[in-house]
Amino acid sequence: MNKKEKIEDLENKILDLVDEYTKIRHAKPDFIPEISNVPVNGRVFNSDEVKELVKASLEFWLTDGEYSEKFSEKMSNFLNMKFVRLVNSGSSANLVALSSLTNKKIKNNLNSGDEVVTSAVGFPTTVNPIFQNNLIPVFVDSEIGTYNPNPEDIIEACGPETKAIMLAHTLGNPVEIQKLKDFCADKNIWLIEDNCDALGSKYEDKLTGTFGDISTLSFYPAHHITMGEGGAVITNSTKLKLSIDSFRDWGRDCWCMSGHDDTCGKRFDWQLGELPYGYDHKFTYSNIGYNLKATDLQASIGYKQMDKLDDFILSRKKNWEKINTFIEDKQDFFIPHMKTKNSEPSWFGYALTVKENDKFTRDDIVKYLNENRIATRLMFGGNLVRQPAYKNKKFKTYKELNNADIVMKSSFWIGVYPGLSEEMIDYILNKFDIFLTK
Repeated sequence: MNKKEKIEDLENKILDLVDEYTKIRHAKPDFIPEISNVPVNGRVFNSDEVKELVKASLEFWLTDGEYSEKFSEKMSNFLNMKFVRLVNSGSSANLVALSSLTNKKIKNNLNSGDEVVTSAVGFPTTVNPIFQNNLIPVFVDSEIGTYNPNPEDIIEACGPETKAIMLAHTLGNPVEIQKLKDFCADKNIWLIEDNCDALGSKYEDKLTGTFGDISTLSFYPAHHITMGEGGAVITNSTKLKLSIDSFRDWGRDCWCMSGHDDTCGKRFDWQLGELPYGYDHKFTYSNIGYNLKATDLQASIGYKQMDKLDDFILSRKKNWEKINTFIEDKQDFFIPHMKTKNSEPSWFGYALTVKENDKFTRDDIVKYLNENRIATRLMFGGNLVRQPAYKNKKFKTYKELNNADIVMKSSFWIGVYPGLSEEMIDYILNKFDIFLTK
């Protein structure tokens, strides 16, 4: 047996043991009502992902590499988008996406003081890059039920200083994104889709994350697929892809992949800035960037998770529909979650807003559910302008943010992720019934 054959033989033995180990160590326990926890989200995996992770670790390529490329190709094919660039989190994806538009090489680039229209209801890392790039967010209210802004409000909030719109599809429910895409194209405004909670959602039969100039994804365990940590920045533009790579990879001017040199064929033949002629292109920096790459170890997990994405999406839809059928009969107390018109969401969660009543508040039912081991989440940051991080920061609001305040005080959501069995969903709904009839 030669060296190659010996390595293959050892690898197969290791992976067989990993398969056996995973099936024992990570076997899913039976659900026991009143005792077992009902999470709001979480990782769903089997030995496929663990074996691929071990296989990648045996290769010991510890940074961005072959698995990153293989994963990116799968995601690119799923979305039918040209470029998928891996980063270390969805938050980093948003930072890279917006920062890449400040590049002086980009026509109509963003500059300090430009305005970016966004939603007051959402997760802070959709908004933080606006502040971090010395831009000015203009906050718009959301609609109760869909928890997305009305596109007409977004359009009306845009003024002469508006250079970009950056929005998330809340809990997987698509924004009416085609109207915004058409408006942005007409007004020469950048459109960034935070698609972190909506992988697989469709608007007018087209996948979200494919409308914007740039879109983003997150692969945190709560999301549709996971790498543990991880995210992606997606675009069809070669120029934007190069800018994304620069801000992701230290701000360098060079576009070589990790482990590669002299892709341009003139590594020592550049004259840039005030550097001497021939200064190494790999150490020439055209932007103030970061190092936000993911690792091949992370990518190996996502590579296998992609094979399960379609099933995950179906499970999320099924669980959401079952909860929605139940909640629609409880509208004396709740505003049910509502699909955006002409959409097919790949749901992240099921949202409820507690109506004013003389029996209970949002906090009462959230406390009750958690006491019964049913996890809940508030609607992320509620009304983001109320968050302490933004106190004394420069921002604008379009009209009053009344609905955002209602969301902050009266809304919450429960899980629909594929790890929830039918028995768990039945347990959740039974506890709702008990609470409402007390």
